[in-house]
This record gives sequence, C-alpha cells and structure tokens, in this order.
Amino acid sequence: MKKSNVYTRTGDNGTTGLVGGQRIPKSHTRLEAYGTMDELNSFVGLLLADVTNEEDREELIRIQNDLFSVGCELATIDRPARHAVTPEDVLRLENSIDKMDSLCGGWKGFILPGGSRPAALAHVCRTICRRLERRIYSIDDGVPTDPVLLQYINRLSDYMFLFAKKQNHLLGIEENIWQNR
Repeated sequence: MKKSNVYTRTGDNGTTGLVGGQRIPKSHTRLEAYGTMDELNSFVGLLLADVTNEEDREELIRIQNDLFSVGCELATIDRPARHAVTPEDVLRLENSIDKMDSLCGGWKGFILPGGSRPAALAHVCRTICRRLERRIYSIDDGVPTDPVLLQYINRLSDYMFLFAKKQNHLLGIEENIWQNR
C-alpha cells in the first residue's frame, strides 16, 4: 500500500519545515505565530458556518485568504518578504470597520462577549487575533516582520469586534455592557 501524502514523518523528531526547507523546533516562536494564525483562520471558518449575509461571507472568505498568505509569510525566513497583505488590505478593513461602527452606533461601554452565536464566535476570533499579534511581536529570530502585516492583524481584531456588534445589532440582540462594581 502507498503511503499517504498527508504525513511525512519528518516532524517526528520535534522539528518542522519552513518555506525554503529550513527546519526549526516545534517550540519556536515563529511556529507559534503561524500556528496561532491557523487557529484564527479555523475559527473564522467556524464563524462563516453561522453567517448568512453574502457580503459578510465574501469579506470573511477574503480575510481567510489574507490569513493564509500571512501564514506563508510567517513560515518564511530566508527569502524576501512576500508582502502577504498590502496597505490597501488594511484600508479595506478600516472601511469595513467604519461602516459597521456607523451602523451599530458608537461607544456605549465595554462589551461582554456574547449575544448571538455569530457574535460570540467573532469575539473568539478577536481574542485569537490579539494573541496572534502578540505572537508575531514575540518572534525572536532576528527576521523583521512587515509592518503592514502587523497593521493588518491589529485592524483585524478591531474588525472582529465590530463584526460581533453588527451580528447582534442585525439580530436585535442588546449588547451586554460591563457593569463595574
């Protein structure tokens, strides 16, 4: 019987391969960063399962493609940066954020995650995105990260926050505002 192409056995010693062939320990900060990106992308896929608005679905699929490109850039050490995302991608997120913010109204206080299922999932995406940003900043191998990539990830967490608000707004669900004691 022929061996599957899914498993390679090359990671059995605690290392993994990067784009370009270098091997790094599975505990490396770079692997932690793009593993967190993969986790975020998977949760965006779960969020997509509960979103029916076609425009929102298209935007989330675009974000998934962007995140996959981010992962490819994070998995590359010795080649010039591919510029996984562009200033135009950051601007696209900012425009979407502004549009959702004007639809949902302004600041009312700190929002507790929850409400509808899509909103709760968007909040999970937001928190994973924040962790991804921290993981990218913690990469300690001396290879600089594209500043536009960092801007994109920062805006994406804001996008997910507003996306959660939008989902609750569209479903007529009141946000739960933190009550400071």
